[in-house]
Amino acid sequence: MKKLLLLCLSTTLLLGSCVSKKEFTALEAKQKETQDLLNTATVKLNTCLEERASAMSRATALEERIADLRKTNDNLIQSNKDLTMLTAKGAENVEKSLESMKEKDLKITRLQDAITKKDSVMLALVTSLKKEVGINDPDIEVNVEKGVVFISIADKLLFKSGSYTVTARAQEVLAKVAKVINSKPNFEAMVEAHTDNVPYQKDVLLDNWDLSVKRATSVVRVLEDLKVNPQQLIAAGRSYHVPLVANDTAENRSKNRRTRIVVLPKIDEFYEMIETEMKNLSTGGQ
Repeated sequence: MKKLLLLCLSTTLLLGSCVSKKEFTALEAKQKETQDLLNTATVKLNTCLEERASAMSRATALEERIADLRKTNDNLIQSNKDLTMLTAKGAENVEKSLESMKEKDLKITRLQDAITKKDSVMLALVTSLKKEVGINDPDIEVNVEKGVVFISIADKLLFKSGSYTVTARAQEVLAKVAKVINSKPNFEAMVEAHTDNVPYQKDVLLDNWDLSVKRATSVVRVLEDLKVNPQQLIAAGRSYHVPLVANDTAENRSKNRRTRIVVLPKIDEFYEMIETEMKNLSTGGQ
């Protein structure tokens, strides 16, 4: 340390001996000015470094934000593609549904047309029967029930009490019925006989079932004799099990003793007509 102090002192003396005081003072001033400039430059440098660090931090944050935005944009583009595909598929499904509904509506329309056609034929048949048979007779009723035409004939007009032989007057009525049935070869006529609930047994007939069936077959034979095609005829006995009114008085029992001729389109031909319409639809026929 002593040596260092001696060295500095020797240097100072040496300099002092070489430079004048005025020059030395000027150098010190210049040195101070230079030092100030250096300090100022250092402060500016530090400020710049801080600003650069801050700018780089912001740039990094912006780059991350840009990356997020790009990712979000890619997701939106993909979502839009998916939505477009779904929309197109949905539109296709809606179109198929509409086509299916149109086909169903057309089928329903065709079936309704077939039923309407049948109903029109039945209405014409009722009109024809009423005209031929004579609606003014209280013992004869012509009407439509559940889509079929029926002619209800009172028992007293057709048969004598306890008999299954058709009366002469009934044959006149049945002749008019036969005329209408013969004009409708695509229809069937079911003869449906009903009795009251009074027990019946005579000769080979055991009960009301036998009596009702025998009366039905008697009417069928008369119609067959009147040239009605046997293939159009059906004989059915119902005994006393389907009464119109309660069998509690003589008058009511008389109402229940009746024969009903049901005129209806042949079931197989009616369904064949519907099947034909359905085939026309499946092949695009009009």
